[in-house]
Amino acid sequence: MQEAKDKNAPGAAASPNSPNRAYTMERTRNIGIAAHIDAGKTTTTERILFYTGLIHKMGDVDDGNTVTDWMEQERERGITITSAATTCYWTQKEDGTYKAFTGIPHRVNIIDTPGHVDFTAEVERSMRVLDGAVAVFCGVAGVQPQSETVWRQATKYRVPRIAFVNKMDRTGADFENALKDMRTKLGAYAFPVFVPIGSEDHLRGVIDVVNQRAMIYDENDEAGLKYEVTEIPAELKDSALRSLQELVEAVSNKDDQVAELVIENKPVPADVLKAAIRRLTCRLELVPVLGGSAFKKRGVQPLVDAVVDYLPSPLDVPPAVGIVPDTETEIQVPSDDTKKFCSLAFKLWTDPYVGKLVFFRVYSGQLNKGDTIYNPRTRKRERVSRVLMIQADKRIDVETTYAGDIAALVGLRNITTGDTLCDEDFDIMLEPPTFPEPVISMAVEPKTKADREKMSEGLQRLAEEDPTFRCFTNEETGQLIIAGMGELHLDIIRDRLFREFKVAANAGAPQIAYRETITKAAEGEGKFIRQSGGRGQYGHAMVTIEPNERGKGIEIENKIVGGAIPKEYIPAVIAGVNEAVAGGVLAGFPMVDMKIAVVDGTFHEVDSSELAFKMAGIFALKDAAKKANGILLEPVMKVEVTTPDEYQGDLLGDINRRRGRIVSIEAKDTVTILKGEVPLAEMFGYATAIRSLSKGRAAYSMEPFRFEPVPSSIVAGILDNAKGRPAARS
Repeated sequence: MQEAKDKNAPGAAASPNSPNRAYTMERTRNIGIAAHIDAGKTTTTERILFYTGLIHKMGDVDDGNTVTDWMEQERERGITITSAATTCYWTQKEDGTYKAFTGIPHRVNIIDTPGHVDFTAEVERSMRVLDGAVAVFCGVAGVQPQSETVWRQATKYRVPRIAFVNKMDRTGADFENALKDMRTKLGAYAFPVFVPIGSEDHLRGVIDVVNQRAMIYDENDEAGLKYEVTEIPAELKDSALRSLQELVEAVSNKDDQVAELVIENKPVPADVLKAAIRRLTCRLELVPVLGGSAFKKRGVQPLVDAVVDYLPSPLDVPPAVGIVPDTETEIQVPSDDTKKFCSLAFKLWTDPYVGKLVFFRVYSGQLNKGDTIYNPRTRKRERVSRVLMIQADKRIDVETTYAGDIAALVGLRNITTGDTLCDEDFDIMLEPPTFPEPVISMAVEPKTKADREKMSEGLQRLAEEDPTFRCFTNEETGQLIIAGMGELHLDIIRDRLFREFKVAANAGAPQIAYRETITKAAEGEGKFIRQSGGRGQYGHAMVTIEPNERGKGIEIENKIVGGAIPKEYIPAVIAGVNEAVAGGVLAGFPMVDMKIAVVDGTFHEVDSSELAFKMAGIFALKDAAKKANGILLEPVMKVEVTTPDEYQGDLLGDINRRRGRIVSIEAKDTVTILKGEVPLAEMFGYATAIRSLSKGRAAYSMEPFRFEPVPSSIVAGILDNAKGRPAARS
């Protein structure tokens, strides 16, 4: 494996930190706050910003005045839509109290991510560039469906995490239950480091398990700034000691240094235990758990302490790995200011004041205002005119960014989410984040002719920002189609079109992004022959197709032997096959999960051309697909409904009427949790239905699960509709 060479070799500095940087990498944390919708991520972030001194008045989601939910739509709806980046500073004091801006602080870059499944791309791209994450769980509901999704995303990108059991002030909150949920549903090796003292109305503070002391908050201080670090109350001493013994045992199972002390029956000092917890957390072998209430301002300071104590700095995570373009050669990119510059653009955003912002994470080297950067995907160079550090909706100009920094550039062209930005003499491509395919689409049209041009520009910009949003024109009907992850997603897109781009648009009913596939193998032949005086057109190709495993996608293979089709025309045949796959044969929906082989054909020495062979590829694929028993697939959603017991029967009946399948029914305290799989086509308007059936007391969440065959009884209706409306391609 190659390694990035030093920028100033020989004689490069031994330290990876530039002497000019204000905060060393050891004192830098890049963290995300992620969780299920309504678990309290934004409120937790707001409290952290207050206690670190970044803001002087705490906002609330309900009041619409939080720092990280700064878009109008977020403040109106009380949800997070776009991940917001902000930076704060935190100092620990040895006597166990906390105060910002004293001594040498740690710099904490925080990204507050959305919880709603429609905006899962925001979580995905944030996880790709973070070093650590705080997973927030509701103390009443425990692990919820989107909690599992963000946990999987963090595991996919190997992001170490700590867990915060929030809302311990709510009726029905149970710290032990939430902990059990993490272990059983997420398979987390989770152990408490701070345990809440009391719950519901009696939440008074937290127990520091490692140091065996208590933090009791002053009930008369609404800001949560005053508390006393004291002895553990007598009635809780036994349970606190038990928690410490469990923690030591859990750590000793995975850490040799602590195991040695345990075997020799020696006490494990707090600093040794903390160092071991940090090592295991950074290696994804342990999840430290804390409890508290962000809303009631209990236990937030220890959470920031745990971020500093247990989550990794850029130096504690393995080096990023990229490849040399057009090769399989891997290159490591260690976090080091003295190495060549390398970064990943993970988010694009259109700012009303400064224009297009490109958020990027620096993995190595430094970037100065005025430097030239290189994009290996486009093979283009661009000069950096402005570098900004982001404080949610505030922009601060800086001269230089260093390894481990998260910042933004202004005015770059030809850039997409996932591009690598680097020195020109360090040609490397880092792995971009991956995003799910859209599952829902609708036709939109501007209300006036004057809006048409503005709408086109607005949609293009929104598509650049959001990798899960697509827009395209249907060739048959000429309608403009937008596609996304759900009704809320498309609703926000339309709202942003109106507010940010001043475009009023009409929208058709949402359409499902169906797929087509085949159920048996078949052969197909395609000929394209035109003769109209002079040189003609001649292309002839034969293909075979067979079903592929569900979810494996399209695999195309060239099996031409003996030059039946000259090799310069093979790409044209494959391009034709791809075009036919995108257009489908049953109803114009894209085809999926097929193995396709180009097996034979003939050519004409004079009349053959790329166009002729592309057309032959289209005809051959369509011919084969018509013989292969094509079927329609529809997106099926994983649905979880939480309801008071008395409405369980009505909601079960409603799910069955929607062609749903109940997977499990779980009783939890005073509520029942119904888990099922329901076709997306049947879920439109479900929010209204569930409210009326439960008098507003039930809640639900859903996320894309898989594609399944459409029942034959409703296929005809879908095919009829497809002929009268644009195909929902994505």
